[in-house]
Amino acid sequence: MAFVNEIVIHRDPAAFVVNKPPGLATQGGTKTRTHLDGLLDGLADDAGNRPKLVHRLDKDTSGVLLLARTARAAAFFSKSFSGRTARKVYWALVVGVPEVRDGYIDLPLAKQPGTGGEKMHVDEEEGLPSRTRYRVIERAGSRTAWVELQPLTGRTHQLRVHMAAIGHPIVGDGKYGGQDAFLTGAISRKLHLHARRIRIDHPDGGQVDVTAELPQHFAETMANLGFDLELGDLPLDEVKFSETLEGKRKAASAAAKSRRRERKGERRGRGRG
Repeated sequence: MAFVNEIVIHRDPAAFVVNKPPGLATQGGTKTRTHLDGLLDGLADDAGNRPKLVHRLDKDTSGVLLLARTARAAAFFSKSFSGRTARKVYWALVVGVPEVRDGYIDLPLAKQPGTGGEKMHVDEEEGLPSRTRYRVIERAGSRTAWVELQPLTGRTHQLRVHMAAIGHPIVGDGKYGGQDAFLTGAISRKLHLHARRIRIDHPDGGQVDVTAELPQHFAETMANLGFDLELGDLPLDEVKFSETLEGKRKAASAAAKSRRRERKGERRGRGRG
């Protein structure tokens, strides 16, 4: 019970937002006994009403997950998700570097036959429409890239299938990327996919807009690769990604130059004394 309270990162009269750790399933199944839904009694109100799930994350995906505290809020949030007015932002590390830095993936998805519905695949004839926006934030040579992903539809495993389909599987995603999804060296073999942010209208007005910190394995990989987390949180509104990123880089470069000038001035001052 204490654990579920520890992962709450936002609470108000209508909603909780938790930072779901990797490895914890959202809901139970035939082989899943421990799951978030089973822990929600720990967030029940004084009358015993427990919050309700209104969307899901894959077991190995970490990050922001919204819970509705009332039936009214559940209906409101569910309508936002089905109407695609909710905005979800994911961070991922992918194998290699996409040639197009700011693009859309529009590939229909369906359950892969023979997998019992446990795996999805691209199916141009019978698949449901599936669209993802991706933006390259930073790269580590040609080895890997840090990307922002925004699902514009909500298919099962959509981000994982889409990135693998364009030849850049998410690091640690052996299910869709095979052995090619694992990097050598000190890089964790866990899935590097994190729901970083959710922005959704609030039933009482305004918005819920929450970001979640990276889990330990993802944060360690980012540090090992030298990625600058300051570059990560880009505006959700429609702007040219290249302009946004270039602006951040110019600002960081100007700040670094300013610090170098200050240090030079300090050295000159000490020399005169």
